[in-house]
Amino acid sequence: MGKVSSTDKQININGDRPIALVTGANQGIGLQIAKDLVTHGFTVLVGSRNFERGETAAKEIGQHAHAFQLDVTDQASITAAAKRIGSEFGRLDVLIQNAAISNTSKQPGQSVEEYAKTTRPSNVSINEMRAVWDTNVFGVLAVYQAMLPLLRKSPQARIVNVSSGAGSLTMNANPTNGHRAIFGPVYPASKTALNALTLAMAIELEPEGIQVNAVSPGFTKTNLNGHAGTETVEEGAAEAVRVALLGPDGPTGTFSHAKLGTLPW
Repeated sequence: MGKVSSTDKQININGDRPIALVTGANQGIGLQIAKDLVTHGFTVLVGSRNFERGETAAKEIGQHAHAFQLDVTDQASITAAAKRIGSEFGRLDVLIQNAAISNTSKQPGQSVEEYAKTTRPSNVSINEMRAVWDTNVFGVLAVYQAMLPLLRKSPQARIVNVSSGAGSLTMNANPTNGHRAIFGPVYPASKTALNALTLAMAIELEPEGIQVNAVSPGFTKTNLNGHAGTETVEEGAAEAVRVALLGPDGPTGTFSHAKLGTLPW
């Protein structure tokens, strides 16, 4: 698999505006990714579980953004979105899988550390784990399968999966890692599984020249963490946008962060 590079030529689809779908794009990092891609000449499809919120986001972004109802846990919603993209645009050039949830049972005011104690392998709710993995893992795979025929119609397709350093087995296996104590079966392990999916997708699509990479936005201030993050959404979106813009000679099968570079799996 290729190394991370920032020198490749940016995507250019025969002079047309390339088409990008961003899941979970009605708020937070996804919304910022959508805004940034429009400034780079893309037409952006704003995937949102709630269509009205997606419409509001698309209006905020501008004329080159279009709202799409897309619930990654609902196969009918995914299928309908793929059908609409096919009929209205004919292809998809970039798929950014950003939609994710961190939990369904964290109590108001409960710290991440306190919540982590309730999700150890010995006491975690299987239903809690299933709910998060349904969005963060199975939802990603379902969208991938539905959108792949459209991506294959692009001369320069690529997929960017928004992961997290919290899912790095190498970093969490290090006893000196300060965040090691919160590694568990729910959100962190869902991102580990997403990294595995990313590599499997990259291996499958490498013969076709379709790049598949995972990126970590870092600890960004979003609803996902109750706005407890330390980085802005602009900083959190940066790596996904950079990787989405890499040209045909760009890397595939990588995991990276805007400031830290290549991350260990």
